[in-house]
Amino acid sequence: GVNALQLDPALNRLFTAGRDSIIRIWSVNQHKDPYIASMEHHTDWVNDIVLCCNGKTLISASSDTTVKVWNAHKGFCMSTLRTHKDYVKALAYAKDKELVASAGLDRQIFLWDVNTLTALTASNNTVTTSSLSGNKDSIYSLAMNQMGTVIVSGSTEKVLRVWDPRTCAKLMKLKGHTDNVKSLLLNRDGTQCLSGSSDGTIRLWSLGQQRCIATYRVHDEGVWALQVNEAFTHVYSGGRDRKIYCTDLRNPDLRVLICEEKAPVLKMELDRSADPPTALWVSTTKSTVNKWSLKGIHNFRASGDYDNDCTAPLTPLCTQPEQVVTGGASIIQCHILNDKRHILTKDTNNNIAYWDVLKACKGEDLGKMEFDEEIKKRFKMVYVPNWFSVDLKTGMLTITLDESDCFAAWVSAKDAGFSSPDGSDPKLNLGGLLLQALLEYWPRTHINPMDEETEMNHNVSSRPLMINLNVFLQ
Repeated sequence: GVNALQLDPALNRLFTAGRDSIIRIWSVNQHKDPYIASMEHHTDWVNDIVLCCNGKTLISASSDTTVKVWNAHKGFCMSTLRTHKDYVKALAYAKDKELVASAGLDRQIFLWDVNTLTALTASNNTVTTSSLSGNKDSIYSLAMNQMGTVIVSGSTEKVLRVWDPRTCAKLMKLKGHTDNVKSLLLNRDGTQCLSGSSDGTIRLWSLGQQRCIATYRVHDEGVWALQVNEAFTHVYSGGRDRKIYCTDLRNPDLRVLICEEKAPVLKMELDRSADPPTALWVSTTKSTVNKWSLKGIHNFRASGDYDNDCTAPLTPLCTQPEQVVTGGASIIQCHILNDKRHILTKDTNNNIAYWDVLKACKGEDLGKMEFDEEIKKRFKMVYVPNWFSVDLKTGMLTITLDESDCFAAWVSAKDAGFSSPDGSDPKLNLGGLLLQALLEYWPRTHINPMDEETEMNHNVSSRPLMINLNVFLQ
């Protein structure tokens, strides 16, 4: 699935981030081959991204508990913020102030000055942050107005909490939703807020009156993603029911079914290169991102083909996306063969592949076949201890070597496929071979000479080396 989208209208670039831990850049003008580059630094799901500084800087939030700062034009990671203690789920951005907020399952909200973050270097690597405390549950959504005067968080507490980021003062708590608040939007001056919840409703709140002023029930299931036009008059919503609606906030009966996706909607991004917006980018729990045209939406409204009767089925504005950014298949099943070197995998297209852990690469694409039969076929009468563990959370094979058992597997050179010139058959350590291969070209570490006192203190406080190594097989 693709968790986050950001559009750079000046360079016609789309940034996508998802459950494979990778941020990708696409050219929206190139329909046939849109891929530009990948930004790989996170080690778990990327949950949210925001473009700052007129598209020069990208901030990302991940389940690896870090917030990363990227050079968006050149595609490299400039710095990593490790302030959060749990999954970082949401980001918010105040364009006028170049201020970013991050929040997650640790119930903390941290405020970051983007100009300070982009100025960090190896020697100047300290940054101060303000924090907003008071949340009682995990935070899943966050919003800040462009002027940076109001910040709102949504959580499994089912309430909206509101702060003034300038003073870090708590302003109010808004009750009304009956389930997790998954999406939040604020208007420019921070007087109105839109919220989408797993309870299936969209609510419009007046922060001045400190109350809900309208409730929109347009979806059959949870609302997970919201976008709003510049004038804050029309909301675009999507979620678990796969349907995407445009609703007039002034008249809830005026709603248009834009399209129906093939999977639950995770994120949406309006193409704001024109006003009114001409297109909507949509990501789902699948790996494909679709661009849906909004060009006919005003004629559609004028024709009266909108919802006056909530029970009547609506005709979608679009049946086919205007553009498709195609994703790849993800691995959903794996089996470590008993030689403890090879792995069989099955992906979402039901294709089977054969991997070599020692070489850290795919050995063979086997196509569509019976997974269990292939496991039986490749069984060997051999016992090798476990020396690594496998994780499929990112849709790729992630091999983890742990200090306690990574050197447990000894095999004969012959069994491992190595021949010796003198005909001998020495024992080889699989974990040792893999580490040696991975670190062979690692830059040599230069240690500064220490005086006797420093050396003595160093020896007293020395601790064993901790090995924590992830190997991604792609």
